[in-house]
Amino acid sequence: MWRVFHKLGSPKWFFGIASRLMPWLLAAGLCLLLAGLVWGLLFAPADFRQGDSYRIIFIHVPTAMLAQSVYIMMAVAGVVTLVWRMKLADVFVRSVAPVGLALTFLALFTGAVWGKPTWGTWWVWDARLTSMLVLLFLYAGAVALAKAIEDEKLAARAVAILVVVGVINIPIIKYSVEWWNTLHQPATFKLTEKPTMPAEMWMPLLLSVLGLYLLFGWLACLRMQTAILLRERRTRWVREWIEPVTR
Repeated sequence: MWRVFHKLGSPKWFFGIASRLMPWLLAAGLCLLLAGLVWGLLFAPADFRQGDSYRIIFIHVPTAMLAQSVYIMMAVAGVVTLVWRMKLADVFVRSVAPVGLALTFLALFTGAVWGKPTWGTWWVWDARLTSMLVLLFLYAGAVALAKAIEDEKLAARAVAILVVVGVINIPIIKYSVEWWNTLHQPATFKLTEKPTMPAEMWMPLLLSVLGLYLLFGWLACLRMQTAILLRERRTRWVREWIEPVTR
């Protein structure tokens, strides 16, 4: 187990593994996401209360779930950076932070579009929306901090501390609808409870969620490979990898 853990810290080993995984992640992610979106947007039945306006759930819920998951992954990588000082963990954090920022913005935007016909307003300062906005600021802070500090080691530690401290916001987002009175509806999926929606609604939603997670895996690998090539450009294995590609 420890050998695998140390291998994951090797840029060369990760680069090879990522190259083999990426085509499968991309193909499976696109198929699942497209199937979920087409099924949900075109063929799922209308909601008996919200009508067709609820269909934005097939975009809003996957982006909101993934935005939170990505930050948890960053926090774990931040701990690895601080404790073991593994360069690849810092590469992961820097690579996926802009992706998480985009996902959070999309979740907030689609939530506002959904909220207008449902609640009659684009925005309210309730616990769920406010904590998601805090998540957006945390992502923006991580991106800005990584670019503001020129020293790579100092930047890695600073960003790692920010994301580790900021992870306290994730349980606030998750349990905000239970701790406080909010307009936001409870979680759509719960591991311990059966979905309240009919299968014709939650199955395409599940496909969309799985597809988006797989596409994130592909994009994370792609961005990390690019960052690795830039960081390790003077090493022998990178030069050997680039030469056949550029011929």
